[in-house]
Amino acid sequence: MGSINRGVVFRTLVVIFFLGSSQGRDHFTKLNLPHLLKASRFSTIKHESYDYIIVGGGTAGCPLAATLSQKFKVLLLERGGSPYGNRNITYLENFHICLADESPESPSQGFISTDGVINARAKVLGGGTCINAGFYSRAKQSFVQEAGWDAELVNQSYPWVEERIEERIVHWPKIAPWQVAVRDGLLEAGISPYNGYTYDHLYGTKIGGTIFDETGYRHTAADLLAAGNPNNLRVLLHASVNQIVFNTKKGHRKPRAVGVKFSDENGGYHQAFLGRKRGSEIIVSAGAIGSPQLLLLSGIGPRNELKKHNISVVLRNEHVGKGMSDNPMNSIFIPTKNQPQQSLIETVGITDAGVFIEASSGFSQTSDSIHCHHGIMSAEIGQLSTIPPKQRSLDAVRKYVQNKHNLPKEVFHGGFILEKIDGPLSTGNLVLTDTNINSNPEVTFNYFQHPQDLNRCVYGIKTIERILNTKYFANLTAGITMEKLLNMSVTANINLIPKHTNDTTSLEQFCRDTVTTIWHYHGGCHIGKVVDQQYRVIGISGLRVVDGSTLFRSPGTKPASHSPDDGQIHGGEDSKGKITAFKSYQLGMDDPQPSNLALQADKQESSKSKKGKKKVDIDDEDEDDDEGDFTEDLALLMKKMKTF
Repeated sequence: MGSINRGVVFRTLVVIFFLGSSQGRDHFTKLNLPHLLKASRFSTIKHESYDYIIVGGGTAGCPLAATLSQKFKVLLLERGGSPYGNRNITYLENFHICLADESPESPSQGFISTDGVINARAKVLGGGTCINAGFYSRAKQSFVQEAGWDAELVNQSYPWVEERIEERIVHWPKIAPWQVAVRDGLLEAGISPYNGYTYDHLYGTKIGGTIFDETGYRHTAADLLAAGNPNNLRVLLHASVNQIVFNTKKGHRKPRAVGVKFSDENGGYHQAFLGRKRGSEIIVSAGAIGSPQLLLLSGIGPRNELKKHNISVVLRNEHVGKGMSDNPMNSIFIPTKNQPQQSLIETVGITDAGVFIEASSGFSQTSDSIHCHHGIMSAEIGQLSTIPPKQRSLDAVRKYVQNKHNLPKEVFHGGFILEKIDGPLSTGNLVLTDTNINSNPEVTFNYFQHPQDLNRCVYGIKTIERILNTKYFANLTAGITMEKLLNMSVTANINLIPKHTNDTTSLEQFCRDTVTTIWHYHGGCHIGKVVDQQYRVIGISGLRVVDGSTLFRSPGTKPASHSPDDGQIHGGEDSKGKITAFKSYQLGMDDPQPSNLALQADKQESSKSKKGKKKVDIDDEDEDDDEGDFTEDLALLMKKMKTF
């Protein structure tokens, strides 16, 4: 198979990113998808080897599998089930229910970071694109430049995503009244100019695209599998890969990835192997949580961390699981007398201070969908901040929620204006809790550890206050002071962070105490530290990581449009008394990306790793081994895919 260069990988990833938040409808995909098999059926497939085994069928894995299957034998392993037939995934009005589902078949898996912020990972074919809020926006030009991408190729890739096949992937939203008020408020508050309806990342106020069509149907990355060659593509669902298999014979200069071990929905174990063709590869696209977790479980990571769990060391790399970041989100809840029309993210204000202002409104137009008990994302679990930190767990949350009573749907009247900061600069880490791939690792993001992140949050809250003081919100907020709105938002917030008495007088404290996630977490397998510029795992042959774990920071307003998978989530927000909201919106406000595949190779970080640190932190030999060949230039394959 021919040599793969960075441009080829880059072109593949551009497709991944921009397809990440734009995806198809049921009636189309059901007719064209390759056969989706449960993992337990693997033993019935005639014995065959593969040119590529892709771990993770999310926003990265699906387009990669479809592209590579044009010429090669590809096995795609997804730990979750199918998105098709699940109305909570398909319909915009059920967005919050999908995110809060705790059933074994749920498309999301909740976790709580050590910071006390409730989050989630995607667990479904299509990844984070099945549970996000569907906002579509292009990357900012500076991001493309810093990432070292070919700007011309990027610009050619956008239309492929936005206007794929006969029906459009990205649509212009029918802007809701709440979004109109926020748009006009942003402009009066000085977030100008007005850039109208545009996909471009421009300073000022704009209306972005959406992956929900005019009937409210969601388009997901799983639809992209219809572009694959069904004769070459095998897709297994409920296939949890728990270990990568390596050939570590002394004759090899490096350990070589040769296969994977995975379990099926019944607990049965299987193994799948690459063929003997030179350049066959395993591509890990399991998201910013799953990818570093799988590397660690496979023996790649810090020696002490591996030894702690009795994992044999295949390659020592102290950087695996390091540099984890999550863009903090803080929001203000505004109660309304009547239930506003439901809207997700449509309007966005992009400031030159590194702060993005967005909004959502309404809960659902279907009264049957409004319940207080939405599992770990329930509106009322904010009270868990009274539980000592070490006792806060998903089980504790569930037990607490079971003792609560349903609230009338009227308490869900209102909307949010939220701010997300760029970057961020604060970082944390990921470590294993056990050797079970189905368990959540322990993740720390250290929100607002860096003072610039905190300063940006304060700027964002002050900007929201300016918006609320405009004439467009005068009727909505009549008689309600900003201090009261802050107090409501503190009460409404659903993280497990203890609150302070000065939350409404100190915006810095308000930011710290009410922080939630917008699902843009990333890191753990950084370029230049864990993978090289072509996303090959440093020190290993035949293994790449392609997803949001390679990012140093989140790109722009919505990584979904230029990155995949992604899994990030917010929960239901409750404000006592008359106002209870749902942070399920914040639970999916942007995109779980559990995959932000925006491949940003931060130049400073990359250069640091090149100045001799590698010999200390990574047990590695010469890097000029085989390039992990893809055989044909994937750019040509992508051109062929335009007919899809």
